[in-house]
Amino acid sequence: MKKHFSYLLVSALAAFASTANAQTEGLQKTDKGSFYKIFTANPGDKPKLNDVITFNFIQKTDKDSVLFSSYAAGKPAQAQIQEWRALGDMMDVFPLLAAKDSALVKVPTDSVFKGHEEARPPFFPKGSYLTFIIKMEKIQSLNDAIAERNAGLEKLKQAEAVDRDKYIAAKGLKPLTTPSGLKYIITTPSAKRKPLAGDTVLVNYTGKTLDGKMFDSSIEANAKAGGLEQPGRTYEPISVVLGEHRVIQGWEEGLLLLNEGSKATFIIPSSIGYGDRGNGPSIPGYSTLLFDLELVKVKPGKHVAPKPAVGKTPVRKAGAKKPVAKKKS
Repeated sequence: MKKHFSYLLVSALAAFASTANAQTEGLQKTDKGSFYKIFTANPGDKPKLNDVITFNFIQKTDKDSVLFSSYAAGKPAQAQIQEWRALGDMMDVFPLLAAKDSALVKVPTDSVFKGHEEARPPFFPKGSYLTFIIKMEKIQSLNDAIAERNAGLEKLKQAEAVDRDKYIAAKGLKPLTTPSGLKYIITTPSAKRKPLAGDTVLVNYTGKTLDGKMFDSSIEANAKAGGLEQPGRTYEPISVVLGEHRVIQGWEEGLLLLNEGSKATFIIPSSIGYGDRGNGPSIPGYSTLLFDLELVKVKPGKHVAPKPAVGKTPVRKAGAKKPVAKKKS
């Protein structure tokens, strides 16, 4: 019995080794432990320390299941070449590739999860490999990459202004404009009190982008009409303490212009909204936002000079019951 068991064990280990060898057959190995094969050998310089690379990649399991694809995401990835830190960060492979090169990379998961096996997912059993198919699209110096990014952001910024002006002209709107760039139209005036910094205001609102896509609303009928799904949302006016900067700057400024009971439309440029980063997939960077609001109630508070705005935070994330507190920087 013991001999039979030993034979089975040896056979199993041999089969396991054969499978592992088949996984890496024909591949080269870096001194850090990644296995790779370069499919092309294009001329040109390879990335150096601090260079910025743009690349597409597909990440798969041994069973060919795709975990992530930058092609499907619609945007290539970028990374700055740094010193190698850990297996799988590709910093031992990227310096081997010229622009337009493509490569297959296999990383042994036994090494990746060594010391923290509890983090190993079931689709990466022992002896498996994490597979990457990489296409190096572009290699730039850090200065060139920064210059390109700034030029792209400036182009988006200019396009935002053009689109905003077109929207206002097409709708025949005549908004008032503040020095910050906030444009507003009071659609239902009121003679009641205006809030001051330190007051708490209750606000009903619906937010849209210039193309008419609704991204948030505190009013159930509007959300349903706009096809907006907000699981767990309590439909009621949200509470905002003015001067605490827990909402975007455009709201902080605009709400101080309204009287209790009044309604208005805010046209908020990204400079006092969500800036060049945007807020999730519904609000890309450099998006002018439209808000139809009603200042339902003003609750007097401790009146203090408003604090300077440090950053921009969401008016409210979908599904949240209260405005989201600003993260400390």
